[in-house]
Amino acid sequence: MQRALVIGSSGGIGAAVADELTARNFEVTPLSRAEHGFDLRDPAMVEQALGKVEGPFDTVVVATGQLAGAGRPPEKMLKAITAEALSEQFAVNAIGPALILRHLPRLLPKDAPSKALIITARVGSIGDNGLGGWYSYRAAKAAANQLVHTAAIELARSHKQACLLAYHPGTVATRFTENYPREKLSPEAAAEHLLNVMEAHGPEDTGRFYDWKNTEVPW
Repeated sequence: MQRALVIGSSGGIGAAVADELTARNFEVTPLSRAEHGFDLRDPAMVEQALGKVEGPFDTVVVATGQLAGAGRPPEKMLKAITAEALSEQFAVNAIGPALILRHLPRLLPKDAPSKALIITARVGSIGDNGLGGWYSYRAAKAAANQLVHTAAIELARSHKQACLLAYHPGTVATRFTENYPREKLSPEAAAEHLLNVMEAHGPEDTGRFYDWKNTEVPW
């Protein structure tokens, strides 16, 4: 049986991904703040929790993140930027994933195919930014994209059959998006799209950035 690690497994997307992996006959190891005290804002806690996780895993999905920093909505204007919101967005959406990536070489098999995916966001794309705003969230997600791309280069040297992707899941109907009036994917549909995109790519695509339609997103 294949093994999967789902980090952020208590969130709307993460829980659906864990369920979908189970339905696809994976043995799933969940890890989340709500269920396991896995708080990305606490580096010591991240190290302690991941240190107890034993690989290798065929699939790793990091479904963590937040839209609002320091309790503030995404900024629409420069004057709305605060150090507190920037700091918290980077802590959760960039530094946290980086601390997880530190463990990836140990969690993935060295001599077998493996897939890893970090949920970032299309708004972290500099090339696709035509609207502006959302300063803290955009900046933190852009940093996460760079971390994934850079980690994939290093990982390819030691794990030649691994594929590490940055991923935009679309707008998914979770508590984080309930105040955003736009068409949304259900968590179940989002999970199916996510895993299908993972299955569609191999080592030749490692370090790239895709959306839920399996379209490559510009950096």
